[in-house]
Amino acid sequence: MSIRTGIFGGSFNPIHNGHIHLARQLLREAKLDEVWFLITPQNPWKEQANLMPDDFRYQLTKAALRRFKRLKASDFEFKLPKPSYTWNTLQALSDAYPDREFILLIGGDNWVAFDKWYHYEDILAHYSIAVYPRKDAPIDPATLPQGVLLMQAPTVDVSSTDIRQRLAQGLPIDHLVPRAVAKMLLKL
Repeated sequence: MSIRTGIFGGSFNPIHNGHIHLARQLLREAKLDEVWFLITPQNPWKEQANLMPDDFRYQLTKAALRRFKRLKASDFEFKLPKPSYTWNTLQALSDAYPDREFILLIGGDNWVAFDKWYHYEDILAHYSIAVYPRKDAPIDPATLPQGVLLMQAPTVDVSSTDIRQRLAQGLPIDHLVPRAVAKMLLKL
């Protein structure tokens, strides 16, 4: 029996309480054994200028997830060619961990543009996808192809961009990130 592992990719720049709350909800909703927070070194769709160093984002994510046994920080993509294309990552993960069934976890905003992803048809053909709601990207479940499930998860109004702005302005972030993450960020 394979281990059902949700792949929650992102820059986690930085990780925040919304990410964790969402992952815990998806863990239950999608009946997963684990959720791996796959820290992306270079997203082909995003500007990279404001990224904190890779290893620092990984350490922040590890610290944030320490008390959640089934949520794991992963630096797997750090070892892969850049930019990080999901198809390549999923194939490399499947090769490295043949005992696992990987389920891609993406937001509704990403689903809306999914047909522009590198090898999106191959991802659909070989992996299950769990789509979670995003405020500005409503999804009609009737339009989803086989293997793509719409999850019932609350939308969380927290963003990494807001946290970085609050840090730059000297505003508190304690309510937005785990305590260990706040301590590490305040040392920057």
